[in-house]
This record gives sequence, C-alpha cells and structure tokens, in this order.
Amino acid sequence: MWLINSSIGRKVVMSVTGIALILFLTFHCCMNIVALFSGKAYNMICELLGANWYAVVATLGLAALAVIHIVFAFILTAQNRTARGQERYAVTEKPEKVEWASQNMLVLGIIILLGLLLHLFNFWYNMMFAEIVGFTSGHLPSDGFAFIIDTFGNPVYAVLYVIWIVAIWFHLTHGFWSAMQTLGISGKIWFNRWRVIGFVYVTLLMLGFLVVVLAFALKLAPSLYCYAGSCC
Repeated sequence: MWLINSSIGRKVVMSVTGIALILFLTFHCCMNIVALFSGKAYNMICELLGANWYAVVATLGLAALAVIHIVFAFILTAQNRTARGQERYAVTEKPEKVEWASQNMLVLGIIILLGLLLHLFNFWYNMMFAEIVGFTSGHLPSDGFAFIIDTFGNPVYAVLYVIWIVAIWFHLTHGFWSAMQTLGISGKIWFNRWRVIGFVYVTLLMLGFLVVVLAFALKLAPSLYCYAGSCC
C-alpha cells in the first residue's frame, strides 16, 4: 500500500494525523480555558469525558493517531538520514529560508513525546485510567480541577509544561503549512498565506495552554478563589 510503503504516502499519513491532532488540541485548549473561570464547569466536562464508552473509544482513536504520527515521523527521519549518508556529517552552512524547526524536528519530537508521557501520567492515568480500574490517588478521578491545581502548582511541573508548550509551538508552526503543502492544498499563492495562518493559529492555540499553566502556577486563575469558597 503506497500510504505505508512510499515516502510520499508516509508524509500524507503524517499530514492527516497531524491535522487531526491539531483539531484535538483546539478542543483541549478550549476545555482548559474553562478551568480558568469555573472549577465546577471544568469538572462537569471531565465527568462527561470520563470512562464512558464513547470517551474510551475516542481516547483509543486519539492514541492510534498519535502513535501512527510518531512512528511515521521516526521512519521518515531514519529514511532521510540514510539517504543523506555521509553528507550529514559534513559541516555546512544553514540553507537560506530553512526554518530552525524543520532542521530540528526530531529533537522537538522527542521533547514533545516525553512531555506527552508526563501529561498522560499526571492526568489520564489519575483520571480515566483510575476510573476504569477503580482506584484513586488522592482525588476523585472526575475532579480534574484538583489535578490541575496540584500539577501546575508544582514549580518543576510548571516549568516542564512551559518547555513542552514551546516545543509544540515550534513543531506545529512548521508542521501546519508543511501538511498543507504535502496534501497539495498549498500552491504558489497560498503557500505564504498558509504559513501566516498556521503561525497565527498555532500561536494563539499555544498561548491558550500557556496562560492556563501560568495562571495556576502563579495562582492568578479566578476559578481558584471560587473553588476555595465553593462558589463556582
């Protein structure tokens, strides 16, 4: 099958799965922003997205997309390194108009993967998985707001999440327009437009995540005060 066996096919698969993951991040960001203003509303969403069959199926589908994207990324990287052969060891100047992110996608990918594993441990493991197997680790599995307070209130975790978000920003600002180009949506006219659209969209998206982390790390989130008084 050409989608698996050919280089172009693998890039198409990476592009489609990447766009799907960006859409998920958009939903996730909107959900996180809710936590800034209402702990109760955020926990209602967490309860809705708990260990229900549809949430579990969606999670498995999302996990499959992420695994496919990561595996194909490593395959393409290894393929490119093999194709370059000894040339990759030569000292050369950075090509003009080549983004830093495009030359360091493997490093960014590793940082993002490590951050993902940390995020899964802090939230998915303590929430959906805990509800499925029937154990608690200090908070009720549906009390996602409490996990946000504990996680981002930890300075070490807060710094690690900021690094993770920055890495994702670099990865997506390159990946967004690259996906459009691979799928043939980006022509001579739309190439620069997609780069601008991708830059603005991804920047706003990552700023949303960053604001949530910093608001809870610095204890500036309005919902913290309501949560303490049980008014939201």
